[in-house]
Amino acid sequence: MKSAPKKRNVILGLVLLLLFIIGMVGIVAATGWEETLEHLARVGWGQFGILLLLSLVNYLARALRWRVYTKALNIPTGLLQDFRHYLGGFALTITPGRIGELIRLRWINRDTGTPLERAAPLVLVDRAADLVSVALVLALATALTAGGLAGAVPVVIIAIIVAIIATQPKLLVWSITRGWKTIGRLPRLFGGLRRAAKQLHVFAKAHIILPALLLGAIGWFAEGYAFYLLLGWLGADITMWMAVAIFLFAMLGGGATGMPGGLGGAEVALIGLLTLQGVPLEISLPATAIIRLTTLWFAILIGIGVFPFNERFAKRAL
Repeated sequence: MKSAPKKRNVILGLVLLLLFIIGMVGIVAATGWEETLEHLARVGWGQFGILLLLSLVNYLARALRWRVYTKALNIPTGLLQDFRHYLGGFALTITPGRIGELIRLRWINRDTGTPLERAAPLVLVDRAADLVSVALVLALATALTAGGLAGAVPVVIIAIIVAIIATQPKLLVWSITRGWKTIGRLPRLFGGLRRAAKQLHVFAKAHIILPALLLGAIGWFAEGYAFYLLLGWLGADITMWMAVAIFLFAMLGGGATGMPGGLGGAEVALIGLLTLQGVPLEISLPATAIIRLTTLWFAILIGIGVFPFNERFAKRAL
């Protein structure tokens, strides 16, 4: 019975990957193969490895941030456990709303006996930290980009406002309460969210906030920089900060669609924004396909590799 959800997640992942590949192939076929393949051939295995390495910088930086948060909550996990939990959670990134990543709390419970409710704030603060880190790097990139990136400023402002609410216990509790009064359903869910939100005060300290934001910013900038390198290798004439801004804007836009992993929305945003910057489709299409393979799908692959170790070494039963 326990293997059924895992099988469904694997099937979902394979279906989404297949749809991603079919979609990209269809677009390339509609625009012409020759020039696209010519540009794609410019990216060798060594360059592909650099892209994967920069993505790994992102994952490890965010895993270290997770470590900062578990220590703040006095959860008795070790460094390797925290890295194992965080990276293993990537296996379920493609679940709707990324809710599958909640399995990290299950592993914490089984490894340390920490109640799920006590560890729940980790999920809230991790999501908020990602949001504000992306928003801050995007704001910097937009400010340093000649002419700016149309539409980025409102997105940055909204992202920062949401992140502030998500990291301030009183504001978040108020928002959850308003949500409960509006919907009037799922009392246990809203009750659990309220209790988790009240524990967020432990993260609202400078010695926790500053390193957490720095780690998040380093991680997301690394992937944005990888996108810049990739575009250069493919022959696109675009500045570093514009490439970083386009990548992060697309990630926020993809996440806003609610699709697992931002699939569909992020790809459309990347291609559209590159087109607005004068990058031809024979470059933007392979750039989009490669950067998504070396970020989203690489993270999922890492998660799948680490997942069995978490299941094996997490000894305690729920």
